[in-house]
Formats: sequence, C-alpha cells, structure tokens
Amino acid sequence: MTAPTANHPAPEPSPSAAPPAPDPYTPPLASLGAAGLASEISAELGSRLRTVRLHGFRHPAAPPPALVAVAHGSRHPGAAPAVRALLARIRALRPGLPVHLGHLELDRPLLTDTLAGLRAPADATGPAGEVGEVGEVVLVPLLFGHGHHVTRDLPAALAAAPHLTGRTAAPLGPHPLLVEALHARLLEAGLPTGPHRGGRPAVVLAAAGSRAARSARDTARTARLLSTRLGGVPVLPAYAHPSPATAPSGDASRRPSPTAAPPTVPEAVRTLVDRGHHPRDIAVAGCFAAPGHFADRCAALAPGPAAAPLGDHPALARLVLHRYDQAISARTGSGAEGIRAATVAV
Repeated sequence: MTAPTANHPAPEPSPSAAPPAPDPYTPPLASLGAAGLASEISAELGSRLRTVRLHGFRHPAAPPPALVAVAHGSRHPGAAPAVRALLARIRALRPGLPVHLGHLELDRPLLTDTLAGLRAPADATGPAGEVGEVGEVVLVPLLFGHGHHVTRDLPAALAAAPHLTGRTAAPLGPHPLLVEALHARLLEAGLPTGPHRGGRPAVVLAAAGSRAARSARDTARTARLLSTRLGGVPVLPAYAHPSPATAPSGDASRRPSPTAAPPTVPEAVRTLVDRGHHPRDIAVAGCFAAPGHFADRCAALAPGPAAAPLGDHPALARLVLHRYDQAISARTGSGAEGIRAATVAV
C-alpha cells in the first residue's frame, strides 16, 4: 500500500470502520451518572476559569488591624469588670473587629503577654505563601493624656514585638466625647445644672498626674471643654497624687520635679471655696476609665457630689473606636515600617 503523501492523502475511513478506542483513563459519560457528570463539568470549568482574569475582580479585603485596649491595671476588685464591660460595648458597636486587652502593670493580661499572643496563624497564608495582615495592631490607651505611658511605654512595647506591625493611638483626652461622658457621670452624681439654694456649682476635674508637661496641658484643656459643656460652670484641673519627685542623688522619689502638675484635689477644692463656692456645691469628676486607688481617693476627697468612673459609658466606647480609626487613617513615621510605634497626634 502506498504511503500517504501531500499529493496522495490518506483515504477517509469507511463508515463501517471501527471508532477509536476510548481513553482508558476517561470513563464514558454514560457511565458517570448525574453526580459524576456534574463533578466532571465543575472540574473542567474550574480548570478553565483559572486562566480567566475577570475585569474588576478584587481579592477579599484583608482583616482589620486588631484593637488592643491598654489599661493601666489595678488591684481594685471593680477595675477588671469595668474594663471588660467597656470592651464588650466596643465589640457590640463594631462587630467583627478583633478587640484585645492588655495592662501596663498590676493586672493580667499584661500588654507584653497580649502582644506576644497575637501571632499570625500557621494557615494565614496567601497563594504565594505570604503571611496575611493578621499581625497588624493598634494600641489604644485607656488613658487621658500624653504622659510617659503613652509616649514611651506603649511604643516600647510595640518595638519589643517584632512579629507585629502596629501604631499607638492618641490618648482619650482631650476630646468632646470624653467631655460627654464626664458630663453624664456628673449629672448622675447629682451635680445641679444651674444655681440652687443660692449656691453656685463648681467642679474639680481629677486626673492621675504625670511628670510630662503635655499631660497637664491635656487635662487643663479637658477642664475647659467640660466647663463649656456645663454652661460656664468653673472646672479646675487637679491631680490624684502630689508632684512626681526627683532626689538630688537621682532617685526619682524625693525632690519635686519642675514639670509636675499641681494642684492636688484638696488644693483645688480650697481654691474654689476661696472664690465663694460652698463645699456642698463642689463636685469631683475623674478622668478614670475604671475604679482604682486614685479614683477612690479622689471620690473620697469630694466635698459635694462625686462622679463615678467612666466605665462603659457609650461615649467612651465611641471615643476608643474614634482613636482607633484615627490611627488607621494616619500615616506617620518613615521607612518601610513607618507606622510602627508612631503615636498619632490629637
């Protein structure tokens, strides 16, 4: 038989010729059944769709950075429940946001332990094996001024957690939402909203105190905002403990520091009495998120109404989320990880 060439193509197979044998690795469609046929079709479609780039296709959004609320810590039995209640309200306001708690001292979990536990899960990898953005955090201090805890301790804690990318949010004060919470607690405590029995109400705004001058300025500004919110009622800032000290030998426990912020709560009360306010009309409000030694001391020094700690007041929960959002939107610092340990301005 002559081999086929370009001028002599191979003859067409006759109708009676046997069909080619089926691929032994591909079962006839008739034998697959409905379920098997659907599976084959799905596999083939999946194989083909992997080669198609859809216009406008976007990968699922990365999870949001975790919010780590940083409390000071206290041995007071009411401190931990108050902070947990605040965090529960924050979670209710923003479902799906990872919210964690860390303490600077005296209570657990400590911030260092919380950050050490926030590691990317082993299966949180993308198609190229890259770790997902689950190691990003925002530290939101449950503190009310730019003291050393906010400006030094929190950035240092982030720097000691190299497995995380993060930033430090601004403290909770000064801000109108903080003033809203303070105002509400004062009214709950019985502060009159205007002159009564011939008296004139006044307020001492107590804070923990700090060696940092900026922290004192933050408290003073919060006092001015609160006075405006109260319709002009005098509000004096004060501090829960005497000025931090520095000894001549360098021991930071003896000699008064020039950057400390007077007056104490009793001194502020005396100032208001000297200005003509009756003691029963002088209330004390505290910049404290939870019960504790300082909060109890300030309340005990109030000659009139004593406002409760801010706790889980809705305005405080909204303020924590506001500071978190501010930190997310800010882009401060420099370098490949410029957001690391960057404290966001008010």
